[in-house]
Amino acid sequence: MNNNNQQQKIVAIGGGHGLGRILSALSEFGDNVTGIVTTTDNGGSTGRIRACQGGIAWGDTRNCINQLITEPSIGSMIFEYRFRGNGELNGHNLGNLMLTALDNLSIRPLEAINLIRDMLKVSTQIVPMSEHPADLAAQTHSGLMISGETDVDDLDEPPARLMLEPVVPATREAVCAIQEADIVILGPGSFLTSIMPPLLLPEINRALKTTTAKIVFVRNLGKEAGPAGKMSLDTMLTWCERSMGGRKIDVVLGPNTDDTLDEVYQQVDAELASANHQWRHDRDRLSQAIKDIMVS
Repeated sequence: MNNNNQQQKIVAIGGGHGLGRILSALSEFGDNVTGIVTTTDNGGSTGRIRACQGGIAWGDTRNCINQLITEPSIGSMIFEYRFRGNGELNGHNLGNLMLTALDNLSIRPLEAINLIRDMLKVSTQIVPMSEHPADLAAQTHSGLMISGETDVDDLDEPPARLMLEPVVPATREAVCAIQEADIVILGPGSFLTSIMPPLLLPEINRALKTTTAKIVFVRNLGKEAGPAGKMSLDTMLTWCERSMGGRKIDVVLGPNTDDTLDEVYQQVDAELASANHQWRHDRDRLSQAIKDIMVS
């Protein structure tokens, strides 16, 4: 990779597992990569912490940091530790508790993330989509309102629309990163609950609408469980574009192409699956595919 490519600024938007995979695949770009992380999770350890402490959801941020740790240390072992046994601590991830504690000690949640990044020697920039707590909500086709990410995931069919409750401001660093980006990556990951929430923020919507960056949608390697698994690729792309003020997606990256999209989108067919897990993106293959798109 030439130096010009390495100086390009990359923004990746999404949630824990998928975004973490993208960020780790692009870790050689260092602080020229910014991950904008969904903060609406209300399940598991994160949901329990939010129920008693309030604040944003930390689980997806913690997952991204975990995947970026390249030097095992006592600090990384502590950050990744999950309690087992009986009582209140069972199932809690210590990283979530550390981020919550640092948030309470810091002026801003972003400061808490940066303290952990410094401690664990993670150079990739990680920015929460918002520093204000909000929940994902949905309206079904029958008009029923559903609140909470876990309940949205339990729907029998895709909702008519998604929204945030309440509408909160985007983190200003997230908006600036999009405005300065050369390439913006959406996905992979859970479409409704990881990729879509940041796009529902008005400031991020406007920044994506006006960006000159190349926008790339990275497909999942298999069908999702839950309502998103019943959505066609064309529908997902339409939802993204509607949430970007009509801005078209430039490239669709995946392990194959969709014939119905040929006239509308540039599709890049690349073998992306890990040799050991066919549903998981291989870091090296993903990295190479994105580099190829950057120079195309």
